[in-house]
Amino acid sequence: MDVLGIDIGGSGVKAAIVDTKSGQFLSDKIRFKTPESPSPKKIFTGIEDNFLSKLKWKGNVGCAFPGVVIKNKVYSAANMTKKWVGINIKKKFSQKFKLNCKALNDADAAGISEIFLNKSIPKKGTVMVITVGTGLGTSIFVDGKLVPNIEFGHLKMYGDCAEKYASNLARKKLDLSWDEWAARFSEYLAYIELLVSPNVIVFGGGISKYFDEYKSNLKCDCKIIQAQNKNNAGIIGAALSAV
Repeated sequence: MDVLGIDIGGSGVKAAIVDTKSGQFLSDKIRFKTPESPSPKKIFTGIEDNFLSKLKWKGNVGCAFPGVVIKNKVYSAANMTKKWVGINIKKKFSQKFKLNCKALNDADAAGISEIFLNKSIPKKGTVMVITVGTGLGTSIFVDGKLVPNIEFGHLKMYGDCAEKYASNLARKKLDLSWDEWAARFSEYLAYIELLVSPNVIVFGGGISKYFDEYKSNLKCDCKIIQAQNKNNAGIIGAALSAV
């Protein structure tokens, strides 16, 4: 089945048509920059202009969103605007575009793509997927089953949330070297291990394409592996969720 996967992020909104059997893209990946004050109106206009019109899409849509999403409804939107809270993304797609949509948390979507497509991930035990970008997205799978909406990027570290200390955005803002950033992220990993004790951590998000630059400096008791689908994981997982 072919599904349009959309990944809404704090810095960019990305989409592609996905073959849900293989996880392969059947179109070019299209991206537009997340606008300032990214309200639902601005994002849905961007989706219509950049994705639906250009791809002439009429089929199912999977939509990953950076916040808590329960039954397609947004309950938090830390890196977007408060106008998203209470929005039912499925209903919006139906009303505005006459399309069937399934919405979920963006890190959950990324995790789904890895759990289903990455053969390096064990089927048993606790697997944690961390997406590192504008924020820190986290998803947890126990024996292959998703525990949804685990927002561990918002754990408190040094008086503020963890993503302001260890995300890729924090690295860029503070002009940290890879070694300096890896030391910070290792502190975050130690915190995660204390709370969850995962068997494997899958490292994803936009920064994962540079994994070889810092992997030797990441300190963790459990095994850390690079996400197979890197920054495309959210698109792929969103599409898989909408089958």
